[in-house]
Parts: sequence; C-alpha cells; structure tokens
Amino acid sequence: MSEPVLHLAVELDGDGAHPAAWRRAAHSPDQLLTPRRVAQVAAIAENAGFTLITLDDGVLPPGAARDPVGRIGAVERAAFVAASTSTIGIAPVVLVTYTEPFHVSSQLASLDHISAGRAGWVVTEEERPEAARAWGRPLVVDADALARESRAGVEVARALWDSWEDDAVIRSVATSRYLDRERLHYIDFTGETYAVKGPAIVPRPPQGQLVVLGRPDRVPAAQLDVALVEGRDLASVATAAAAPGTPRVFAEVEVALDTPEATAADRVTDLERHAAWSDRGRLRHIGAADQLVALLGELSRHVDGVRLHPLVLDEDLPVLSRLVLPALSERRLVARPLPGTSLRSTLGLERPANRFAAAAVAAQEDAR
Repeated sequence: MSEPVLHLAVELDGDGAHPAAWRRAAHSPDQLLTPRRVAQVAAIAENAGFTLITLDDGVLPPGAARDPVGRIGAVERAAFVAASTSTIGIAPVVLVTYTEPFHVSSQLASLDHISAGRAGWVVTEEERPEAARAWGRPLVVDADALARESRAGVEVARALWDSWEDDAVIRSVATSRYLDRERLHYIDFTGETYAVKGPAIVPRPPQGQLVVLGRPDRVPAAQLDVALVEGRDLASVATAAAAPGTPRVFAEVEVALDTPEATAADRVTDLERHAAWSDRGRLRHIGAADQLVALLGELSRHVDGVRLHPLVLDEDLPVLSRLVLPALSERRLVARPLPGTSLRSTLGLERPANRFAAAAVAAQEDAR
C-alpha cells in the first residue's frame, strides 16, 4: 500500500479567483465579510479533507472600483477560522514589504497557539505604490528591494519565534516566577532598512516554527518550508519544482470545473463579459472533475502538494468536495489531516530545534 503523496491547499479569499466571481456567488454581496460566511467556507474545506486553507490579503481593497470590494485582515480571519475548525491547516497571506516584522511574528505566533499548531504563513509582497502611502512608508519599487524586504521579514520572524526557548515559561509558584529570563534571548537583527532586538512578546509557537510558504525567487530556500511554484503547463511546473531545494514544493493551479448547471467553459465566458481573468503564469484547468483528478495525479509525480484557486468558491468548492477529493482519496493520493496533529506533522516536516537552546548544548559539549 503506497503512502499518500499529495497535499491539497485551497485559497478561500473573497468569492473566488476570478475578479467577477461575486456575480455567480450563492450569497448576496453584503454577506461576504460576515463571520458566518468565513466559517461556512472553511468548514466545507475541512470536511472535504483539504490539508490547508490560505487567505489572501493586502492593505488595499481587492477588485475593481465598479465591483463590491472589501476584505477583513487575513490574520484576523485565520484566528476566527482556527477557533471554529479542528484539523485543517490555516495559512494567512502576510505581506512583509511595509509591515513591521516584529508585529507579524507576534500575530503569527499567536495564531499558532490559537490553532494548537495548525498555522502557516504565505509570504508575499506588496507591489502597488498606493500601499506605501497607506502604510506611510517609503515606496519599495524594484524587484531586488522587494525580495530584500521579504528575506529580512522572514529572517526576523523566524529568529523571534526562537527568542523564547520551549521551556522559558516555568510558572513557579515557589519562586513567584512566570518566566526563566535565562531562556529568553535578544535576536539583534540589523538589516538594510531596520533593526530588531527582541525578544518576542509571545511564547514560542507550538510548532516551534510556523510552516512558511512562499516563492523561491523571493525568499531563500533555507527560509522556506514550502516553495510555491508556477508554470502554464505540466512541463513548466515540473521544471520549476525541481529547482527550489525546499523541504516541500506546492504547485499553483487555477481551476474552473463543470457543474450540474453549466460547463466550466460557459462559466468562464459568463464572467469574462464583466472582467478578465488575468493570466498570472499559473497552470489553469477548465473542464471536468475527472480531468482535474488526472492532472493532479500527474502533478503528484513532481510536487508534494497543490494550492488550488477556484474560479467561484460557491460553485467549484462543492465539486471539489464531492468529486475531486474523494476520487484522489480512492486512488490513495491524498489523506485528510488527523485530529491533534500539527501542520508540520501533516506535511511530514520535523519540529525544528530552538537555535539558542541548540547553541547552548553545543557550547557545553565543546567545553567538555
């Protein structure tokens, strides 16, 4: 019996991957930002057996001005979802171009505590100049500068997650001490645009380090747990997947599926009358569920997982739940996360040792 080899993630921001997806949604536009809607979509993904959900974000409203637009912060939504789910991993998008890494680290560590070790982080960048004005920060324009901010942001967050050793919280009634100060550490980071001393204000996350997902051309492989790779066809994805050198590689795939009411092609055509589905260089499947199952089976030979971007959540997510994931499970290509397991465990990633504790042990051994 072969072990499952493919992990499935799904992007749940808004009403779907298409900018006009709201026009085919099963709810009225004013319901999009309600807690009920957020919990409902997350529950469908968890019950279907997805490994992970991701939630896109940005300081600027998504979509075009003529469409209903709005978004609640991804970390806030992720925290709500964490409290209303029990097995699925949750990875909000957090853009590090203008955000403060210290606060990002604290928010994500808190999310890992809330979810009991099911949290991840999708590292992305903010390329729109209006975002700099919204943050009140100097504009970051060129690709090298954007990549620099991403690298530094992840480096700081990872260091801060280690700034508390696992046993730093002692809760000693006898000595009236909550913390062992010797097990808290300054990280003393100095980058090109800022410095962070630390330590963190949140204890080390249950996973030690959250699962970090991102593009390998923006964040060094050593800082990523999961590389997100793109390609317009299977061969391009296979080539991209061979390069990162990260523990896990996920392919980005946009999907529009046939439904009982309309074919995938007809649904796309209907939405294209209102707005274009931008080509982001990703593999795109428009067609039947069984064809997607076959495509994912082919991808499983090259990648460890796939992040799906459904055209319209209310139409495609039920088809994924009813036809795609059961078929993949029957072929033993996927398995649903088990209760009580961390996201790292589900992905087959080890819990990393604390760098400061490991350094202290190494120093003691050298002194002997």
